[in-house]
Amino acid sequence: MKVRALDHIVLCVNDVPATRRFYERVLNMESREERPGKWSLHFGTHKISLQGAVTSPSIACETVPGSGNFCLLTDTPLEEFILNLKRQGIAIVDGPGERAGAMGKLLSVYFKDPDGNLVEVSNQL
Repeated sequence: MKVRALDHIVLCVNDVPATRRFYERVLNMESREERPGKWSLHFGTHKISLQGAVTSPSIACETVPGSGNFCLLTDTPLEEFILNLKRQGIAIVDGPGERAGAMGKLLSVYFKDPDGNLVEVSNQL
């Protein structure tokens, strides 16, 4: 067996509506209600599913808000993206700096979402 691609990730969050608003505003993602009360964020061909911290028991019941850490690629020049973060009052945790990505070198900046998940946004170098 060979893994081909990443289909989606799941973030456990304290406040699904606040998380949706953050990702819509900061990263221009589209939120969709997949079924009643079950929301996800979409960008390109990718998806981030949102799991409320206070939900009915599920297979992911021990997941806690703020434990996510993921990288998103953008074609927007990183300097422009950083200015947008600053305009919105979002603190930069680290960067910009060079990192190793799945397909080569990246120039990355890191910030936290409302739950403390670490979000890395990068340009491929």
